[in-house]
Amino acid sequence: MADCLFCRMASGEMQVDKLYEDDLLFAIDDINPRAPVHFLVIPKEHIPSLPDLTEAQTPLLFHVIQVAKKLAVDKGIAESGYRVGINVGREGGQVIMHLHLHVLGGRVLRDEG
Repeated sequence: MADCLFCRMASGEMQVDKLYEDDLLFAIDDINPRAPVHFLVIPKEHIPSLPDLTEAQTPLLFHVIQVAKKLAVDKGIAESGYRVGINVGREGGQVIMHLHLHVLGGRVLRDEG
């Protein structure tokens, strides 16, 4: 989608420092981090939000999680622990309407609910 920030990053139209990239997804540091380590894992396919996922995209979602795990190791937070989350809709805190996974760590994370 032409007006989607993450789609522009995925296509290369917008240059960003990527922590990871393959044919299906990429990962970047969050520009407004909520923890010492806060990165996003973003599918290249435009999927607006979690409810828009289909069963056919199950392998993609699994891959997103596997890359999150790998980057948690690379960033040194795998042993101490980290939080993984997907914001859904405006009231759920989703700012960019393109599915993405948040990974936060590097400090004790308290329950925010």
